Amino acid sequence: MQTIIEVSKIIKPITTSDGAGVKLKRSIGIPVINYFDPFLMLDEFGSENKDDYIGGFPPHPHRGIETVTYMLNGEFEHKDSTGAKGKMSAGDVQWMKTGGGIIHSEMPAMSEGKLHGFQLWVNMPAKLKMTKPEYIYIDSKMMKIHKDSEKKIKIIAGKFGDIEGPVKGHNVEPVYFDVELEKYKEFNFDLPSTHNSFIYLIEGEIKIGDKNHKKVKNSTLILLTKGNKLKVKGIIKSKFLLISGKPIGEPIARGGPFVMNTKEEILKAVEDYHSGNFVQK
Repeated sequence: MQTIIEVSKIIKPITTSDGAGVKLKRSIGIPVINYFDPFLMLDEFGSENKDDYIGGFPPHPHRGIETVTYMLNGEFEHKDSTGAKGKMSAGDVQWMKTGGGIIHSEMPAMSEGKLHGFQLWVNMPAKLKMTKPEYIYIDSKMMKIHKDSEKKIKIIAGKFGDIEGPVKGHNVEPVYFDVELEKYKEFNFDLPSTHNSFIYLIEGEIKIGDKNHKKVKNSTLILLTKGNKLKVKGIIKSKFLLISGKPIGEPIARGGPFVMNTKEEILKAVEDYHSGNFVQK
């Protein structure tokens, strides 16, 4: 049975900063939507003014989450406590599983020019929260693209037609597409009805589903209803992210860069960090 996916909630991001003063727009992990299981946070960072990003994200810890960073413009350099290093350029993705503990830094590998990208936090189930950390670098060349006269779809995770993204075998069965849609054209896609899904409109204007909804324009988060048939129409030429994942359904406890299941586990993470027993190798 087909169930059309509609707009559940439209959210304008809040302007904030993180790291060493990097200016960004946060749309998940804010009072109006603290958690959209399994997604804990979504940030859009972007500026042509170097003062908005030059401080970067100096070394800091994480436990119990996965961070997914997607670069559209500019370059970031990654270093972490596992010994992993990597330079991200436009189109690249890094998928970092922090597990039981990792300390990492993300610093701009540029002194001027445009920087633009996204960071998504994905929760980990209790059984995986204390596993060995893992850094996965995905070069833009590893990601396949579907292109026709109506749309261009970059597949980071999930499957579109016969094209499968490089992220496979993940416990939340994620979908992560970067979609460019021409004016008056439609993007149609079947999503699992079990998943929580959202669209982040980067630029343009779109219409979702069959029902009327408020006008949706640049830098806007759109939470979607559960269903299996997604229809998106470009009112003008538009670019958006489609992200979807299977809910974990476990309690969460937050403590800054740590996300566990109980407050006691958060206190243990803080204790481990300050006592030097934090990093998992």
